[in-house]
Amino acid sequence: MKFFILGVFGLFFPLLASAEATSASAVTMDLSHHFIGYLSLVVTVAAYIAAMSEEVTELRKSKPMVLGSSLVWFAICIYYALHGDAKTAAVAFEANLLAYVELLLFILVSMTYLNTMEERGIFKALQVYLLSRKYSYRQLFWITGGLAFILSTVINGLTVGLLMGSIALAVGKKKPEFVALVCVHIVSATNAGGTFSPLGGISTLFVWQRKILEFSDFFNLTVPCLVNFLVPAIIMHFWVPKETPDATQEKVNLRRGSKRIIFLFIVTLVITVSGNVLLELPPAAGMMAGLGLLQFFNFYLSKTAHDKESDFAHIYRFYNLDAPKANNHRTFDIFKNVGHIDWDTLLFFYGAMMIIGGIGFIGYLDAIAHFLFGEIAPTLANIMIGLSSAFVDNGTLMFAVLHMHPDLPIGQWLLLTLTLGVGGSLLAIGSAPGVGMLGHMKGYYTFTSHLRWMPVILLGYFASVVVHFWINARYF
Repeated sequence: MKFFILGVFGLFFPLLASAEATSASAVTMDLSHHFIGYLSLVVTVAAYIAAMSEEVTELRKSKPMVLGSSLVWFAICIYYALHGDAKTAAVAFEANLLAYVELLLFILVSMTYLNTMEERGIFKALQVYLLSRKYSYRQLFWITGGLAFILSTVINGLTVGLLMGSIALAVGKKKPEFVALVCVHIVSATNAGGTFSPLGGISTLFVWQRKILEFSDFFNLTVPCLVNFLVPAIIMHFWVPKETPDATQEKVNLRRGSKRIIFLFIVTLVITVSGNVLLELPPAAGMMAGLGLLQFFNFYLSKTAHDKESDFAHIYRFYNLDAPKANNHRTFDIFKNVGHIDWDTLLFFYGAMMIIGGIGFIGYLDAIAHFLFGEIAPTLANIMIGLSSAFVDNGTLMFAVLHMHPDLPIGQWLLLTLTLGVGGSLLAIGSAPGVGMLGHMKGYYTFTSHLRWMPVILLGYFASVVVHFWINARYF
């Protein structure tokens, strides 16, 4: 297949090259009105349509994006090579690849820690604890939303959404309308919480990595994000049932090392932030240091397993049997936890970032930037971009804006971060937590059940923008 594609390009490019100057050039060529540009646009649109149709076609979203990005960059590189300037395109590709690698390493370590916590029973213990406290539906509504808001500042939104969603499903099986409502609430809370922390969302991480905003700058969005969370939540509260669900009697025993893994994760985040603020290291450097700590702790657990009882010793004692010694060599495998991360999402971001990078290299993003940040007011542009994140992933949109290199004050960058972060809550397909729960909560949480609450979420969206202009006016 790849030889066929290269052959097709080879047939077209000599004809295209004759219309251009044949001298080598170290300057980036504007191909926005060229066959290569039009071809790249068609490939990009087709890849995104295929990715967004995943629920219908059952084709994983990463596949069309990875293939599409390869086609775009091979087209660009072959064209430049035919003009004697292959190095310029190759260097541009490597620059985009470096940006992705930094993102990949950061998320890889974060997800590895989370998978390890899940394997140790930490998240299951949290779920059982909440279900055993005999909270009412309204209390659980606020507890799950509040936890989602807080946890999403340091944990990726997809994990937080699925965790809180599973709790909602466990307590609300007899109240499907409660499950649908609280899932919308969780999506809104997760996106709001992940917006005022560079550790909580892809779009905020991009801005932090590019040093557009300092780590402390993001906390200026705390109050606007809180408003974005509270406005729809207060309105939804009156539709939550007043009854109390049946409490569970299930018991969960945390596995060995679980509390120390939480401590190591906190240490990892401290190293990441400190390394960036004090040493100007990229966030990925601190996260990889944390992965090293987790690997050594895994080694310690494996070597000392023979001195400890099995994680399931309580079961043997119940039946008056001799409890065996622990064998954690297999149960806690760091590389197995790495393998269980969401590679489909990570490869989707590779395709998205590389396609956007290619479109930017061709020249389209400069034209869009001229319109958005030159022809219309930056405030209106940022609000429009935020609203569009209900349809297109906010990480992809932020990466595209960063490639436009707009000259904006800190206040406008904060506004863009805010609108992109919370704009995805408007639709179920607008953010990772929503998409994840659409698949996990089938029959309870649907596109239409979320759409029913879009007006109140939109009210929270504009309320947060107004509050941002009020309390952060000094940055404009």
